[in-house]
Amino acid sequence: MIQYNPLQYLPTAEELPDSDDTPVDNELQNLIPNLLRAILAWLWAERMDWFLGINMGVYYSPGVDAIVPDGFLSLGVERFKAGGKLRLSYVLWQEKDIVPTWVLEVVSKTPGDEYDEKMTKYAKMGVLYYTIYNPDYWKRDKHDPFEVYRLMNGVYVRQKGMKVWMPEIGLGIGCEQGTHEGCTREWLYWYDQEGNRLPAPANVIEQERQRAEQERQRAEQERQRAEQERQRAEQLERQLFDLRTKLREQGIDPDFL
Repeated sequence: MIQYNPLQYLPTAEELPDSDDTPVDNELQNLIPNLLRAILAWLWAERMDWFLGINMGVYYSPGVDAIVPDGFLSLGVERFKAGGKLRLSYVLWQEKDIVPTWVLEVVSKTPGDEYDEKMTKYAKMGVLYYTIYNPDYWKRDKHDPFEVYRLMNGVYVRQKGMKVWMPEIGLGIGCEQGTHEGCTREWLYWYDQEGNRLPAPANVIEQERQRAEQERQRAEQERQRAEQERQRAEQLERQLFDLRTKLREQGIDPDFL
C-alpha cells in the first residue's frame, strides 16, 4: 500500500517567496521589534524553544500569500533549525502547525489594515495576543497609541491598561519612555508579572559599567586611605626618632624612661 504523506506535496520555505520587495515604511517599525527581540535574547538566552520573527512572512495556509507582521513570537518551536540554519520564512506546516502566540503591528503613516483585514486574519490563524502600536504622531480616528487584544472564542477582546500581562507567554507587554540607540522616546518593552520593566541588554551593560566604575572608585578610595595611614605612620615614626635623638643629645637615655 502506498503511504500518503501530505507534507510531501506542500512547498517548503526554500520554495516559497521570502521577500515581497516592499520596503519598511519607517525606521520605528524596525527598531521596536528589534528592541523586543534583543531583550528576549538576553532574558531567554538559555532557552531554545522560542522564535521572534521581524518583518518575516508567515505562511499559514497552502496556496495563500504570506502575511508579514512587524513582529511575532512563537513558543514551542526551535530557536534555530538543525545545524544552526536560519529561517527564510515562518511556514506553519514546517513548524508543527504552531501558530505565533503573539503578533505586533506598528501603524505607519500609510494605512496597513492593522485594525481590520490583518486583525481578521490573525484571529482566523489563532494568534492568541495581538498588539497594535500606533505612535502619537500617526494617531488617527478612535484608536489609542497602544492596544492589546486577546483571542476569546475566536474574537479579539481589547485588554485594559498600558501594561498587559500575558500568562501563556510569561511576559507582559507595555510602553513607556526610554532610551534606545541614543533615542529617547516611547518604546515597547517586556514586563514581569509585577509590572517591572525587563531591561534591554544595553541597559544591563550600562548598569554593569556603572557598578564596575563604582567598585573602581571604592578601591581607589581604599587605596588613598591606606596611603594616608602609611604616611601618618611614617610621620609618627619620624617624630619618635627625632624625640629619642633630642633626649640622647641631652644625656637622657630614652630606653630607661
